[in-house]
Formats: sequence, C-alpha cells, structure tokens
Amino acid sequence: MSRVKIKFPAENPLFTTTIGVRIGDINYGNHLGNDSVLSIIHESRMQMLKQWGGNELNIAGNSLIMADVMIAYKGEAFYGEQLTVSLFAEEVTDRSFDLLYHISTMRDGATKDIAHAKTGMICFDYNTRRIATITEELKTLLEK
Repeated sequence: MSRVKIKFPAENPLFTTTIGVRIGDINYGNHLGNDSVLSIIHESRMQMLKQWGGNELNIAGNSLIMADVMIAYKGEAFYGEQLTVSLFAEEVTDRSFDLLYHISTMRDGATKDIAHAKTGMICFDYNTRRIATITEELKTLLEK
C-alpha cells in the first residue's frame, strides 16, 4: 500500500500556533482521534486567516473552499498536550493553493511528530457558486 507523504518546504512557515488537546479530542484508544486532527487543522487555518485580517469567507478579497485533504498520522497525542501547528503554502496557482500542516508536540524533552496534513484550497465565489481567480493580495500573503 502506498502511504501519504507530505514534504515540507525548507523556508519558514507562514504561521505557527499552539492548540491544546481537549478531552473531546480523545477517542476509544485514549489518544487524539483522526477526526479531531481535521478539526485542529481547520482551527489553525482559521487562526492564520484571522491574523491576516480575514476568514474563509473574505481573505484579501477572496473566499475559500476546501477541495481535498490528506492526513498522514505520525504519532499519538494525548489529553492535555499542547500541539504546535505550522502552516506552509505551496502550489499557488491563479485559482487555488495547497496548505501544508506540520503538527507536533514536545514530550520527554523532544519534539514528536503527530501528523502531517495538506488541504487543497480553491478560491470560490459563494454568490455565483463558481471558482474565482486569486487576488494579488492573497497571493502575496501566501508567498511571503
């Protein structure tokens, strides 16, 4: 079976945040559930957009919709741990871009990878329900 592999750019992340693992994020295996990883990447993306002065309905003159997601689980995370989520952008086109998420935690004095993820984001006009062209302002934010 071929595994999902996400390669992160060498440059600094666009944004980094810390998100705590809540009790509701824990599954029957007593670790972070796979569904909660998707919620964590969504929260980290929203925090980045908020820092840029927007949200998914209006960021730099664009609205966004998620076209796809990939998650590679690398290790367990547990209740109360603080996850560091670093976001990177790549494959910026005239209508879409990919966001990469590196999720890790500090445990026993060392950084432990928890998950690597990618979301394909498309610029979308919610009024016409059609794909839109990326604004130069958004492109600049993604390429810094």
